[in-house]
Amino acid sequence: MLLLEGCVQPVMSPNINAATARVLDALGVQLIAAPKAGCGVTVKDYGHLLAGDPAYADKARIVSELARDLSEVIEPFAGELTAMTRGRLDRRVTWHPPCTLQHGQKIRGKVEAILREAGADVKLCADSHLCCGSAGTYSLLQPVLSKRLRDAKVARLEAAGSEVIASTNIGCLTHPQAGTKVPVRHWIELIDQALPAA
Repeated sequence: MLLLEGCVQPVMSPNINAATARVLDALGVQLIAAPKAGCGVTVKDYGHLLAGDPAYADKARIVSELARDLSEVIEPFAGELTAMTRGRLDRRVTWHPPCTLQHGQKIRGKVEAILREAGADVKLCADSHLCCGSAGTYSLLQPVLSKRLRDAKVARLEAAGSEVIASTNIGCLTHPQAGTKVPVRHWIELIDQALPAA
């Protein structure tokens, strides 16, 4: 499977792609990295964005049809993953679904189900559909509003009373982490930690 490494994630949190590779390797899926490739929600939208381009419309449609979020790749392996983790992820986790996943890609419920299968007690915070304030460069261009959104989201996430907050977008990991002492981790890192030692 071709892995889009992402724009800033490999620099800010290189363990995410390493954990992804380990989990997929355990499931028999080999990754080939495409360095400096961007956002999954944008790649999935190529077919729409380039529909009127005679040179790229067909190619873009094919790329969009092939693009999958990590949760979509892992979901068919849920039974195997459950057998491997054997409930080792015995933690209370609050899931923070990023806007790119729940609104952009219209993916809801998959990550939570995967984490539950691995043994986690997964909660959603109140108003989980609301943005954390990261929104790509929004946190840099609108710092006052961004911090206000982050603080409101963090208050809701902390109120769920979990040991760890899980998300999937690099902005939705780093931005809330700046406002809380509760660890904020990519969900694949939690699955990786639950795998048996090699």
